Amino acid sequence: MRHFTYSLVALLLLCLHAVSAQTLPSPKEHFGFSIGDDYQLATYTQTEAYFKKLAAASDRVKLVDIGLTEEGRHQYMLIVTSPENHKNLARYQEISQKLARAENLTDDQARTLASEGKSIVWIDGGLHATEVVGAHQLIETIWQLVSRKDPETMRLLNDDIILLTHANPDGQELVSNWYMRESKPEKRSLDNLPRLYEKYAGHDNNRDFFIMNLKETQNIGHQLFVDWFPQIMYNHHQRGPAGSVLAGPPYRDPFNYVFDPLMITGIDALGAAMINRMNAEKKPGYTRLGGSVFSTWYNGGLRTTTHFHNMIGLLTEIIGGPNPEDVPLIPARLIPNGNTPYPVRPQKWHFRQSIDYSISLNYAVLGYASRYRDELLFNIYRMGKNSIENGSKDTWGLSPKKIDAITQAYQAAPKKPASMSVNAYGLMPRGGGMPVKYYDTVMTNPALLDPRGFIITADQPDFATAVKFVNALIKTGIQIQQATADFNVAGKKYPAGSYVVKADQAFRPHLLDMFEPQDHPNDFQYPGGPPVRPYDAAGWTLAYLMNVQFDRILDGFDGPFKKLPYGELQSPDGHVAGAAGAGYLLSAKANNSFIAVNDLLASGIDVYRLPNGAGGKSTVEVGRIHAGAFFVPASAKAKSLLEKSAKELSLEITGLAKKPTTAMTKVSPMRIALWDTYGGSMPSGWVRWLMEQYHFPMKLVYPADIDAGDLRKKFDVIVFVTRAIPPVHGEDENEFRGMSREPKEEETPAEYRSTLGKITASKSIPQIKSFLEAGGTVVTIGSSTNLAYHLKLPVKNALTEMTSSGQEKPLPNEKYYIPGSVLQVGLDSTQHATWGMPSLTDVYFDASPVFNVAPDAIAKGLITPLAWFDTSKPLRSGWAWGQSYLQDGVAAFSAPIGAGKFYAFGPEITFRAQAHGTFKLLFNQLYNTGRTGSQSSDLTTEE
Repeated sequence: MRHFTYSLVALLLLCLHAVSAQTLPSPKEHFGFSIGDDYQLATYTQTEAYFKKLAAASDRVKLVDIGLTEEGRHQYMLIVTSPENHKNLARYQEISQKLARAENLTDDQARTLASEGKSIVWIDGGLHATEVVGAHQLIETIWQLVSRKDPETMRLLNDDIILLTHANPDGQELVSNWYMRESKPEKRSLDNLPRLYEKYAGHDNNRDFFIMNLKETQNIGHQLFVDWFPQIMYNHHQRGPAGSVLAGPPYRDPFNYVFDPLMITGIDALGAAMINRMNAEKKPGYTRLGGSVFSTWYNGGLRTTTHFHNMIGLLTEIIGGPNPEDVPLIPARLIPNGNTPYPVRPQKWHFRQSIDYSISLNYAVLGYASRYRDELLFNIYRMGKNSIENGSKDTWGLSPKKIDAITQAYQAAPKKPASMSVNAYGLMPRGGGMPVKYYDTVMTNPALLDPRGFIITADQPDFATAVKFVNALIKTGIQIQQATADFNVAGKKYPAGSYVVKADQAFRPHLLDMFEPQDHPNDFQYPGGPPVRPYDAAGWTLAYLMNVQFDRILDGFDGPFKKLPYGELQSPDGHVAGAAGAGYLLSAKANNSFIAVNDLLASGIDVYRLPNGAGGKSTVEVGRIHAGAFFVPASAKAKSLLEKSAKELSLEITGLAKKPTTAMTKVSPMRIALWDTYGGSMPSGWVRWLMEQYHFPMKLVYPADIDAGDLRKKFDVIVFVTRAIPPVHGEDENEFRGMSREPKEEETPAEYRSTLGKITASKSIPQIKSFLEAGGTVVTIGSSTNLAYHLKLPVKNALTEMTSSGQEKPLPNEKYYIPGSVLQVGLDSTQHATWGMPSLTDVYFDASPVFNVAPDAIAKGLITPLAWFDTSKPLRSGWAWGQSYLQDGVAAFSAPIGAGKFYAFGPEITFRAQAHGTFKLLFNQLYNTGRTGSQSSDLTTEE
């Protein structure tokens, strides 16, 4: 009887398994087409439903909702592994965390954990939604991993835990619906998408990963840097270099000098596994190394930020899409070489081929992770341990500036043998070399030590923004400590509440990259030749861009510090200090003050600004009574709102017993217009996000709205971000014109037709000028400062030279070249436009406009410089070849135009919503402060 019962149970289980297998739907059964079929794309709504079906039907899948997107969709990660591994998933996750953080582990303990653990491999898709292979290979990969039973797949499922993550649900929904809207398949097209495929950032969603402003980025970042720490992450993109099928690892130089060499050689090893599999499967067209533009210098991308966390981050950029296309004939690509050992021949290319290539690449990565499981797990520990060791002792990191200093010390020394001379390539004759003493002059110099840590003092003018910087570090897995009492380090006293970031932690490369300047090499095609353009930015030091005040500590230190739990975001309470018999004072130096002011204005509460600061005797802290500070008269309603703002926004608000004695101007909100364009402008999208975060009501305007005129009746201020205003010589000179082609009006859905058009010299500029003359304010950023030339203001390009024929032309790149970098400018913070700013500030500069202003124009009040370069070496972080040409150039200015005001900011003052240190240069222009308030007796405060 017992035997019969067991047999019956076994039979029932077998039947249940068979039913389960039968209910595992294929993509064709679910979507109505196979993934990779020509002219077919799946929407995210369909994809989400498919993910749920697979998770319900397969014991290999766990569906994890990692958070909501900016448009409110659920973003999913599917954890795929063997059923046995799922039973011990928490343990394998714990092992991954312990090895990645490398805290309090010996090598032997780490090897034991590595032997027990499973490889954690991240594979994503869909980040850039118009690169449709990404999301669709993800669907096909999941299907194959849950349905296949071949020995290779079973081995991968046993050895690997695979995190398959959709990177941009909103984008897939938009793009696929746009493509599939045409009933005739051959007429379907991905072209002319009407808006950004990420609500605010579009393509820049892959530039957000060290600050994590966007919800999708935050969702992904938490899985990568707080929860799972995959040893390998694979980020799928498009499009490959012309004449190849795909670009993949390893990548071209330079790589970032803070990396552990194991990370770089790990990329080499994975790249070898990937290209070997493609070659073995007779899949040609894999290009690597110098054959493509991709490098490992930049931080901030989904792939690249993982490099700074000791993860082997992989990127491929593949061709293909739902419409068949041609692999073009590029003769230079057809000669096999180290970049492309197995060239692809010209041919017709179909979507399914790209899907098949992607599956092979995924299996190559998973196969490597399976075969080298314990090595991958131990190596991420080893890299973390190396970082901890380097951060806890005297360490001199290598960089171009230090190596140049060694060379300069040698060249300045007398009596150098001719045999030791250095040629144009920095090389010496065979057997040559410098005496080691020149190395020692630099690499044992105490002043050039890498920091042991950083202290972010709690008593800085904009502590709330400093906390946002701390939270960016926390989101990326950095260990933060906080002082529980006042303390002293290196002879300086710091208050309780200050944050401490020590360098003896596993992700030291990332924290150094956020605090320290990037030192990009002088990278030229050949000596004296043109520069090699960085793939993205050359410098981006976030602490600089956010104007965070911090101290670099070069010796070991300790104090009354508590370690904060990993991933726990900070929001310290602010305070309203002093009796507020007369009112309240808010600092213009604190960005969050603008949120509080906007909330007050929205509630009908009066707010004033102090153009000259507050005069007379005062017990208010130095620095709180500065030009542009906000004054709010006392009332019960103001008290309630300000107490709430202080607590939620980490603001220090001062109560005043008496009103300020100096002039006050009443603040009123302005009707704000923000330029945008058909298809969406990424810089405009970021400013839109910024306006929402800081509670500035605004309306998007398009070229047709500008051309329609009567602007002054509708708006008080118009903001033109970079690439809105064309050059004065014609729109055809705009380098981005080819990237923003528009459809014909009759081919555009009615809801988007009002967004068509471009700013033109003939129609738009006269309307903008009339708006200014009628009393409007115009703010231009970056290349949109071209408007100054359209308006014929007395300024000219500062970055030119005279030719032998006496003609003026822009400086050539061989003489002057500054890709995205952080530079320092001087400014006068007593002016309305710069209230709340320090006298020196860091700006993001990306081949930005710089102006020469005639002295008489300044004397006559036609131009007021707001920011300028007062040194020949303004570079703070990145690469600035020929930076001396900037000296005495004007970076920003204002000009009266009729009854209105024009502002030109050459640097990218709102860059990717990362440049918090210069947000005020926009915010100050968004209030009407034309009316003067009453004056009263001496200003005092109570403790």
